[in-house]
Amino acid sequence: MSNRTIPPVLIVVFGASGDLTKRKLVPALFSLYRQGLLPDHYGVLGYARTDSSDDQFRAELREALEEFSNVAPGEAEWREFARHFHYQQGNYDARADFERLAERIKEVDAAHHTESNHLFYLSTPPSVFKPITTLLHEVGLGQENGNGWTRLIVEKPFGRDLASAVDLNQHLRRNFKEDQIYRIDHYLGKETVQNILVFRFGNGIFEPIWNRNYVDHVQITVAESLGVGDRGGYYERAGAIRDMIQNHVMQLVALTAMEPPVAYDAKAVRDQKVNVMRSIRPLEPDEISDRVVRAQYSAGQTGGKSIPGYRETEGVDPHSLTETYVAWRLQIDNWRWKDVPFYVRTGKAMAAKLTEINVVFRQPPLMFFKDFDNDYHIPHNVITLRIQPDESIHLGFDAKRPGPIIDVNPVMMSFSYAETFGKKSAEAYERLLLDALLGDGTLFIRGDEVEVAWDRVNSVLDGWEAEAKANPNLNLPAYRAGSWGPDAADNLLEAEGRYWRNPYHLVKHQ
Repeated sequence: MSNRTIPPVLIVVFGASGDLTKRKLVPALFSLYRQGLLPDHYGVLGYARTDSSDDQFRAELREALEEFSNVAPGEAEWREFARHFHYQQGNYDARADFERLAERIKEVDAAHHTESNHLFYLSTPPSVFKPITTLLHEVGLGQENGNGWTRLIVEKPFGRDLASAVDLNQHLRRNFKEDQIYRIDHYLGKETVQNILVFRFGNGIFEPIWNRNYVDHVQITVAESLGVGDRGGYYERAGAIRDMIQNHVMQLVALTAMEPPVAYDAKAVRDQKVNVMRSIRPLEPDEISDRVVRAQYSAGQTGGKSIPGYRETEGVDPHSLTETYVAWRLQIDNWRWKDVPFYVRTGKAMAAKLTEINVVFRQPPLMFFKDFDNDYHIPHNVITLRIQPDESIHLGFDAKRPGPIIDVNPVMMSFSYAETFGKKSAEAYERLLLDALLGDGTLFIRGDEVEVAWDRVNSVLDGWEAEAKANPNLNLPAYRAGSWGPDAADNLLEAEGRYWRNPYHLVKHQ
């Protein structure tokens, strides 16, 4: 990371008064500053509807750093960092305000010698993506005029279905070129996610066995221990499949299953991700009930706290059919993964906050040790790539317990980022901001990735909509808050002689 040099730049953050700016973006910039990775000449211009001034904005950001940054700034350090920050008040749909913004950008460019390099960050609700980008184009801020570069970071969600995603992509491309657009998914900035490709393609011991000849199945879990809290109104419009499957989970599937790229660059990596997403078999309406499980959490406890049932949450329809849990048996129809199921699941109010990928290998052809050990289980070697909470990689295999008899036990070889490298992994936004400033789109999502992921999710959404119309009294299965999900999700795997590998089962019953 440290051998790459960021050119002079002005970062314009829309939605600068919001939580994302204070919790993630400014702490990430401060960390890059402390590591010496920001250039000598840079500026940050916050833009929002909230009435404020440069000094007020800086004071709020200092409070945010003291609360959310890993290291609180010292006095001299803060003064040097803060002088680069400025604020401009304005609406998101008023041309006159954007004309004033364009003038302010010229002033800040001149003050910080940023050479007209501009990174625009949409840290706003999706409802204002279109007016902001339209006005940026109309006042001449979207075009690259030869004097500097212009880039646009867009936060998710990228639409709420295929039609709206296509519409948003078409709109963005009318105002910016595709290679100027950086669609951000913070999961792709996590160290273990980045390490998937290194682990797969950088190790001769693993690359040859990462295919249908050796892999029995793959499990991907993205579990959250919290319920929807005070976001019931938002979640009613989203649900687990839109909130997590279409973006985070599909990206993990793509990185786990993709073919090796011809080079480690943005185009080659994203080409292969799109190829494998296109290989995911779309579901027919009559397949959905057998391949996809959806459910809602009921009242329970997680993390020592009581959580009301989803339907009892403020902002939620008491007859809601919005899913808080999804499990999906994906099939990838290509040469590498034919007949290898990918089981993915995500849910709110589950037993633990956990994101991990389990690659479960086929059994040996003969069980030699069963004759010696009456308790001998049928083994599966498992590689676990844990993305959160503790970034790590585990390899499960069998070994003989010391002693005069054959007593076979499952054991684990483990690698931890924190223990091996002696420091906490960088925050995802650190890496992603750095890459955007460098013009490296490898860890960002291309427009066609968004659309093919939505296409596969849309087949499920359409099936659910048809089911609801056919059955006006439909109720979703329930799972207790603090559990690992509904029985129907367990049955999805048990029907094929498999089971979910929850974290407490990493060694036991492998």
